Amino acid sequence: MTTDAHLINDVYVGAIDKNHESTRNLNNKNFFTREICGKQFLQKYVAKNHFRSHTNEKPFSCDVCNKNFSHKSSLKDHLRTHTEEKPFSCDVCGRRFFRKSTLNQHFQTHTNEKPFSCDVCNKNFSHKNSLKEHSRTHTKEKLFSCDVCHKEFSQKSHLNVHLLTHTNEKPFSCEVCGKGFTQKCDLKRHYQTHTKEKPFSCDVCGKGFSRKSNLNVHLLTHTDEMPFSCDVCGKKFFRLCSLNRHCQTHTNKKPFTCDVCSKNFSHKCNLNEHYRIHTNEKPYSCDACHKEFSRKNDLKVHYRIHTNEKPYSCDICHKLFSHKSELKVHYRIHTNEKPYSCDVCHKDFSVKSNLNVHLRTHTDEKPFSCNVCGKNYSQKNDLKVHYRVHTNEKPYSCEVCNKAFSRKSYLNEHFRTHTKEKPYSCDVCYKDFVCKSHLNEHLRNHRNENSYSCEVCNKVFSRKCHLKRHFRTHTEEKPFSCDVCHKNFSRNSNLNAHFRTHK
Repeated sequence: MTTDAHLINDVYVGAIDKNHESTRNLNNKNFFTREICGKQFLQKYVAKNHFRSHTNEKPFSCDVCNKNFSHKSSLKDHLRTHTEEKPFSCDVCGRRFFRKSTLNQHFQTHTNEKPFSCDVCNKNFSHKNSLKEHSRTHTKEKLFSCDVCHKEFSQKSHLNVHLLTHTNEKPFSCEVCGKGFTQKCDLKRHYQTHTKEKPFSCDVCGKGFSRKSNLNVHLLTHTDEMPFSCDVCGKKFFRLCSLNRHCQTHTNKKPFTCDVCSKNFSHKCNLNEHYRIHTNEKPYSCDACHKEFSRKNDLKVHYRIHTNEKPYSCDICHKLFSHKSELKVHYRIHTNEKPYSCDVCHKDFSVKSNLNVHLRTHTDEKPFSCNVCGKNYSQKNDLKVHYRVHTNEKPYSCEVCNKAFSRKSYLNEHFRTHTKEKPYSCDVCYKDFVCKSHLNEHLRNHRNENSYSCEVCNKVFSRKCHLKRHFRTHTEEKPFSCDVCHKNFSRNSNLNAHFRTHK
């Protein structure tokens, strides 16, 4: 051991004050050592300032907002937030800062210098503090604990933001709409929804983003890099938060409960979204048509109706879709995958909603009722289409002959009369048909089937629609009404023929 080391570790130790300081001499220099953590300081006032990190003493108070600080320099920096004084300016871009240390950190964004490297994953950082915080993602170390609920955090700033959830304090308010925020950065991001500013641009495709984090995630789509991997199933993710959310699907843990209906959720954001069902709150509004949504993602997807944006493409047939879920369902056409099965008859479906509708054929449930004629339907869309019988609305028009139809499927079938396309073929006689329903009816001729029988007169029909039409002769039902003279008809074709007499 050297003489210096002996002097450091041996005598010339004397108590200085009640704060448990000791003084050591080395080459005529006094070292002040804290006996709590063993850290050494050349100057007594620095040692004294450091000791406040152990006692949590904050003797310096702001005259404006009464916030307390442990160091006078911290108070001085804080006061500039009230005066908006930013004395330190960047020579490159002119941006100004409260603190010189913040300016120094900012300057590294111009030099792209990242001198601090993680020993575990080799990720580089421009600031030592950023590396320190990042290292805790590997060690899972959480040094900062909430005194109210004891939740732990890896960063003090995260704890400070969390504490506001207990006080419901939102000190940062938008000057445009008055919405409050717990963090200044959240207010800044929100303000961009008013200005439509997207300062972060992708160098590859030129797409603009309001947040740098969104740009960083987007850049991974060009490289196909997914740096976060699930330890259980190996699934990879662009974002750490997405991985954390996914991990809860393995534990089936749902710690967030709705106060109204007691439904449980694995993520707080899902609970918040769900709660809007009860409050009918729709905070997200479309700038184009002013339609309101309870979820931001629903607004984002809806907006593609106005922009006609279809970012999702099928690898096989290159068909484009505005929703990722639509692409996923469409892809099952190519794979013939039908993951949803009926428990009653074991019929399989590619879409869950189709299974739900099918199940009503077993329960005979028809929850959707027409307010004009009282007829019930198992599907909401069927009711919507039926309602056009009363309104005579025909929103689908042929671009060749301008003939209008109440259903898109009718237009598609009609269009084949122009193209002469007959995609449905009989396996017995190879006759081709425009519609699948026509093929099914034709097949009954081969089987000598007349499957639809009238329960009144026992007359048999090969088509259900023919039976339905016939049955009106017994009930004298006339559901088709003329808007001009209000005369009623049992068939839609008769109504159309009659309607021409008014023209």
